[in-house]
Amino acid sequence: MRDRPTGPGSEEDEAVAPATQPQPERRRWPRDAPMEALRSAASPALTPLHFSTRNLRPDEQFQAWRAHMAPLVEVRLPDNIPPEDGFVAEQTAWHCGNLLIVQQRAPGHSYLRPQAMLRASPIDHWYVELLRSGMTWTEVDRRVAENGTGRLVFRSLGYPFRGRTTAAESVLLFMPYELFADDAAVFGETNNLVLSGNLADLLINYINGIEPRLDRLTAEEIPRIVHTVHDMVVACVASSARPDAGGLQTNKGMMERAHRYIHLNLHSAELTPDAIARAIGVSRTRLYQLFEASGGVLNYIRRRRLQQAHAALSDPADSRPIAEIAEAAGFDVAANFTRAFSHEFGVSPREIRKAAATERPVAPAAPAGRHRGSTIGDWLKALGN
Repeated sequence: MRDRPTGPGSEEDEAVAPATQPQPERRRWPRDAPMEALRSAASPALTPLHFSTRNLRPDEQFQAWRAHMAPLVEVRLPDNIPPEDGFVAEQTAWHCGNLLIVQQRAPGHSYLRPQAMLRASPIDHWYVELLRSGMTWTEVDRRVAENGTGRLVFRSLGYPFRGRTTAAESVLLFMPYELFADDAAVFGETNNLVLSGNLADLLINYINGIEPRLDRLTAEEIPRIVHTVHDMVVACVASSARPDAGGLQTNKGMMERAHRYIHLNLHSAELTPDAIARAIGVSRTRLYQLFEASGGVLNYIRRRRLQQAHAALSDPADSRPIAEIAEAAGFDVAANFTRAFSHEFGVSPREIRKAAATERPVAPAAPAGRHRGSTIGDWLKALGN
């Protein structure tokens, strides 16, 4: 048996050396927590809303999509596609107070928002369409806006339109009229507008940045994001406005001024058709014509007051009695307020107040008889709350 070497550089020396040589001093104080860990300490604030036809039978899929989209648009298949072939469509929505972000994937189809639908609908939001893939062609007032991959279009749900889309993936940002109440001068004639230029590119980059983080956003971050989106949209619209756009005396310009006046005077007892007509400089007849698509000016005011009441009841810091909130919404009789509120949102005022007290928000319920759950219309009605 051979003797093991013991001299310098031998295996034994190497094995012992680390234990006998002086070791560098190790610092004992804790390291700073990574920023990502600090961010994760706050609980995510958003719970996604989902709709999908994927698990339905192929012959049921398009009818389910049609029912889901019915409060917003009438949808139809291309002439050469039978319903039995299937229609796999999906939406994931994120409710951010005054902003609804919808991630959508759908096959090719056509869509129509007719004048008759506007009369019965409280939905008159602005929205931005960002296409991830595919093409859309949408006509408003005989003007067609073509949208393609990586581009933006700005449009109002308060006016009729029609169009078609290829199979497409998109991100849709819906915002209530009230969010832009102070921007009437910018939005006078900008419906169905293709947004372009450096500011549009910046908005696209911002959307691309927040979309993968939606499931991690905190309650503190959401209002700041809504504020930023608002400012960026206004800047994009102002820089992309068509040179042939008319002034504020066009129909849309007058409508925006009327919306702004109603928003600023929503709880005033003096908010009447006569007062609105005087404020925007039109006759009562002209005012009624402007709001015909919304079911009339009084109906529009009533819906806006109900939405404000929903927001108040959803606020844990608002301790006013329900009767006082009802009176501020223009209802002297509590039973009438409860009936109107429940019809509009599918839940009672007391249910909303109770949910707010436990800090567990309640989304508008699906109307009776709807067996597939809430529609995109229900998601949009909750905006601002």
